[in-house]
Amino acid sequence: MTKKRKRQEDFQKVKFKVGKKKPKLENATDTTFKTKAIQIPEQLKEDGVLPTQNRKLNIKDLLSQMHHYSPGVKHNALLGLKELLSQYPFVIDAHLSSIISEVAAVFTDKDSSVRGAAVHLLQFLASKIRAEQIAPFFPLVSAHLSSAMTHISEGIQEDSLKVLDVLLEAYPALLTDRSIILLKNFVELISHQQLSKRLKSRDKLSWMLSVNPNRRVTSQQWRLNVLTRLKKFLQAVVDGSSDTEDEGLQEQDSSHSVRTPVCISWKLHANNQQPIQLFENGGLRPKINSSFRLRSLTSVMDSAEKGLSSAENLKGFIEIIIPLLIECWIEASPAQSAPILGNLLESESQQLMQQVLSIIHLLWKLTKRHDETYKMELWLRMNYLVDFKHHFMRHFPYSLQDTVKHKKKDPCKSNRNCMKSSNNIDHLLLNLTLCDIMVSLASASTLQTDSGWLDMIRKFVTDTLQDGSKLNSKQVNRLLGVTWRLMQIQQNKVATEPLIKAVYTLYQQRNLLFPVRTLLLKFFSRVYQKEDLRTQRIRSRSKVLSRWLAGLPQQLALLGLRNPELSNQLIDIIHSAASRSNKELLQSLQATAARIYDPLEGTLVLLPAEAQRRLVQLVYFLPCLPASLLACLSRCCIMGRMSSDLAATLIGILHMRSSFAGWKCQVQDNSVNDVDYFSFLFSTLIGFSREELTSLQGIRGKPHISQTQLSPIRLYLTDLDQFLHHWAVTEVICHSLSTIPSQSQCFDILQTGICKYLVGLVVIPDSTAGSVLCAINKLLDQACIISENLHRFLASCCYSLLYFLLTIDREDAEHLQKRDMLWRSCISALALLPRLLRLMLQSLQVSRICREELPVVAQLLRLLMQHGQLRSHMITNEFLVQQIIKDIMTLKSGEVQEQWLTDLHYCFNIYLASHPQTPGPINTVY
Repeated sequence: MTKKRKRQEDFQKVKFKVGKKKPKLENATDTTFKTKAIQIPEQLKEDGVLPTQNRKLNIKDLLSQMHHYSPGVKHNALLGLKELLSQYPFVIDAHLSSIISEVAAVFTDKDSSVRGAAVHLLQFLASKIRAEQIAPFFPLVSAHLSSAMTHISEGIQEDSLKVLDVLLEAYPALLTDRSIILLKNFVELISHQQLSKRLKSRDKLSWMLSVNPNRRVTSQQWRLNVLTRLKKFLQAVVDGSSDTEDEGLQEQDSSHSVRTPVCISWKLHANNQQPIQLFENGGLRPKINSSFRLRSLTSVMDSAEKGLSSAENLKGFIEIIIPLLIECWIEASPAQSAPILGNLLESESQQLMQQVLSIIHLLWKLTKRHDETYKMELWLRMNYLVDFKHHFMRHFPYSLQDTVKHKKKDPCKSNRNCMKSSNNIDHLLLNLTLCDIMVSLASASTLQTDSGWLDMIRKFVTDTLQDGSKLNSKQVNRLLGVTWRLMQIQQNKVATEPLIKAVYTLYQQRNLLFPVRTLLLKFFSRVYQKEDLRTQRIRSRSKVLSRWLAGLPQQLALLGLRNPELSNQLIDIIHSAASRSNKELLQSLQATAARIYDPLEGTLVLLPAEAQRRLVQLVYFLPCLPASLLACLSRCCIMGRMSSDLAATLIGILHMRSSFAGWKCQVQDNSVNDVDYFSFLFSTLIGFSREELTSLQGIRGKPHISQTQLSPIRLYLTDLDQFLHHWAVTEVICHSLSTIPSQSQCFDILQTGICKYLVGLVVIPDSTAGSVLCAINKLLDQACIISENLHRFLASCCYSLLYFLLTIDREDAEHLQKRDMLWRSCISALALLPRLLRLMLQSLQVSRICREELPVVAQLLRLLMQHGQLRSHMITNEFLVQQIIKDIMTLKSGEVQEQWLTDLHYCFNIYLASHPQTPGPINTVY
């Protein structure tokens, strides 16, 4: 066969021509696409529920970034949180739990910038969150703090102290609730446990100071940082205990603290409206007779929950921390190989030593909070007195070594009296803290054993007090506390008198700060009370103390209003000594009384009301009340610079000191002369001095004078406050006069005084006229004989007062309030003295007055006729009244009869002319 069959191939290669496009395959995929912009406006909107900060992140976003692996993201999240919460504080309350847990978690972060930002945020939150809000979450915060304090990283440990500072400042009570855990953390920061070979059999671990060369600061500086925080923590524990006491002097003040007196109203007791409650030991707690004693809540807790309130826990911590503190002291104390330095200390060393002593002092204070204080003090003495004497007292007293610096000249360094260096180191406070610790370990029974180092402390305290240096209140507080303790250890006069004299030397310095002066006053007051508690047989009064007491009244008079708080303290001490009849003080108070009770510039009128009350009470203890002093007291009562109630108290005290008080036993001789006492009562009743009454005679016209043509007496219109004060004092004076047994003689004395000093005056104050009438009404009885001059004077006063009352303008609210009191006085006097009413009616010669006064006279007659108490006397004087009415009609003849004249005729016809009625209980209201 010539032709071959062509073989069919499955895949034939297609040949393309040059320049031609490759044809599309049948199964080719189309990869072309088109794009369009997608608009999502809802996602671009801010969250309407949660506020955001500048980066548009809300609280949830920021908290979620706290878990990010990057330190920068976490740092920015913390900064964003602070920014957000400062702009929207309400977010804190809504997300408090999440914020606290997330911030506390980064206390142990590896990055230092994150930890620093967390501390700043925590400081910001502490100022916004109250303690009761964070209390439920505080165990978590405390747990993270403990983790940071015990972390292996030195940087985290250092930053944990910053966290601790913030929490101690903001929430000390919450932090001290977990004291056992945190105290162990403090110990681990500066030491480590080591198993001692001697104690291996007993499986007991000992602690020794640790040294870490990897820290950025020296070991001594690191221990100083830790001990500073430990001291603050223990201070918070002490402040948070139930029986909080101040440092130094106040620790001994529990038995002689100033107590607020209980005010008792005897009138309420007399009416059985207020029961009498007895109080125990002069305190303010009711006496409860019960044999049961309530157990404290700490007794039902376990040892961990009790904290340092448990004696076991406190002893255990003391056994651990005291050896470590002694090691720190040994490192910082003056080197034995350099005797040229002696007891001079460098700045950093003294700071460390100060913290060591402060911690021991706080632990000593905690030991005094337990029931078995004596056993605890005995335990402390047995275990630590030898070490303390060997290490602490070896170079006592300590002083600061000055370092030479050429950059700046500090004027404080050149002053010998300066007690602090540029680093705020107080070397005197260091020595005083050491003295406070040591004297707490001594007692009267161990005096002979401890005499060596006690003499060193006594010499240091005496020299410091006698030195002329300026001491601040904290130093003086510690100094007086040590002085008080030394006086309790050795109570004989030979040992205590030099100490009291040294304190008095400091007290005599001028320009002392108010807190320092207050502490010194409290110290002397306590010493005096302690001395006064001794029996008379063994009492040996300190001469220095007597000199101090004798100078107190003069200091009070000189102080005046410059320092009311200090004046109050002086008054309390003077009152306490006067109530105990201290001879030296009473003599000094008698000599200074004229200056204290001066009505113009005396201490009494310058101080506030409460201090005035105490000064008024001192009048009762004055040995003698001469006429000059009574004159000053009278002016104080009537000048209005003390309240009317206080003036009433003063008048009552003087009445009790007088011979008219009704004492069954004989009163003190010549304490208040009877003549001087009556002069005081009369001067206070008048309300104005002779000079003031003389100056009033020249005043004319309104608005100060009320004048009528029918009376020779013109009234001086006093201010409402002055009038009310004078009237209240008048009522007390009248009560005192009414209690004098011989009323007729008392009335004669009052009558003589009125005729001598008031009769003949042209201008009399309205309050004085009313007071005189009030006193006459109180003292008048059938045995009293009234002179004609007094009758005419009282009649003129009555008409002048009644005319003033009837002419008061209705818009004059000030004088309207006087009307009821003056009206009652006038009506009572007219009712008691019929001749007084007749003389007043005889003086109503209407022919001498102007027509404008006629309606006033008519109204007065109408009111007198209508008054029930005066009805019978008006009937007796019917002819006089009829004659007055005729004279009025004569003057008004030929004119249109006015309504007031018609009313006068009607009243006359009803009450006097036809069918006169018997006096009734009707009191006319004008």
